[in-house]
Amino acid sequence: MTAGTTDRVPTHERGHSALERLVPEDRDEFARTHWGRAPVVTRAADLPEGLTDLFGEESVDELVSRRGLRAPFLRLAKNGRTLGDREFTQGGGVGASVADQVSDDRLLAHFADGATIVLQGLHRTWAPLLDFTQQLAEELGHPVQANAYVTPSQNTGFSDHYDVHDVFVLQMRGEKRWRVRRPVHVAPLRDEPWTDHRAEVQEAALREPDHEFTLRPGDVLYLPRGWVHSATALGGMSIHLTLGVHVWTRRHVADEMVAMALAEASRDERLRASLELSSGGFDHQGITPDVELVRQALVGALQSIQPAAVVDALEARARAASRPAPVSPLAQVAAAHALSPDTVLRLRPHVAARLVPGDDGSATVRSRVAAFPVEARDLGTLVALVADGELRADMVGLELARQLMLAGLLVVVDD
Repeated sequence: MTAGTTDRVPTHERGHSALERLVPEDRDEFARTHWGRAPVVTRAADLPEGLTDLFGEESVDELVSRRGLRAPFLRLAKNGRTLGDREFTQGGGVGASVADQVSDDRLLAHFADGATIVLQGLHRTWAPLLDFTQQLAEELGHPVQANAYVTPSQNTGFSDHYDVHDVFVLQMRGEKRWRVRRPVHVAPLRDEPWTDHRAEVQEAALREPDHEFTLRPGDVLYLPRGWVHSATALGGMSIHLTLGVHVWTRRHVADEMVAMALAEASRDERLRASLELSSGGFDHQGITPDVELVRQALVGALQSIQPAAVVDALEARARAASRPAPVSPLAQVAAAHALSPDTVLRLRPHVAARLVPGDDGSATVRSRVAAFPVEARDLGTLVALVADGELRADMVGLELARQLMLAGLLVVVDD
């Protein structure tokens, strides 16, 4: 399921795909053998490229000491406990009234004392991971986030638990020993955290692991949601990346269908009617006809839903779940004003643009930025852009091209 058919960068322009850098097989084979089913460990020697360009020790130091990160982008954990924000943050000093900026001095003390540093939301704060996760999300059709875990030697940052999303674990530095056990709650939804099954997880942690292995630099683990796991750094500091894949499930399909059915059933004035007066509260026998009337209305509404409407709703949700590639506001405005007929333009990467036709021959571009109305005379141009991805400015029309650039839909193709 994808939220549009556009803005894919050709494989020859970006080397191996993001997924190919993580697993040794193509997407179809990975989907058949591992996706949502079972863990798989891939050794660095079996992957086509290294991973060191994505993140490393210097990346951690820059982020925590020079980027002014705030508490939501960093956590600390020690002995299975997450530390409070006030234990590692402070004010930003003169002219910076933000009170919860990460303190590198406090962080130094906690890390030296054995705390694990968790850098969250790296798909928004670290450029190489922003690009990589956006490409991976497009290939998988599911949103992707990135966190980093920096663990001192011989420490376990978090006790046994499971995640509610699939993960790719990328070992960047040091070694980490992993213990993985089968799910105690298969395929957990996003609102079913491991703490809902704490006793079962703790009981599972006492059993022998189903899988036990050591990840070394460049190795990758794929772990489906629900698998119970813990990891311990060996022989020195460990840094690993976790790429969390927030999978779309059939439950999301159900959510959209139920919402549509409720909206449709509510058109029936019988459902909008008040229940009978009852001084003793709800009467089990008396309300039975109302329950049956509502049941029949909902079943009828569900049966009338067209698959295309569900797809449209899911696409809208998917567009909102991720962001397009970054755009530089100052440079974008300057480029729009300096536009020349031979400037080559393309759809902004990962903008997920889709043309929605109107009744009068016009259309609307739906995307991850504001909806853009398209007049009938310009429809062919937008069809070509969505289909091919690139056009010269004179083929688009300079005025329309400027409008599309200022709307954040088009960017200049780099030489």
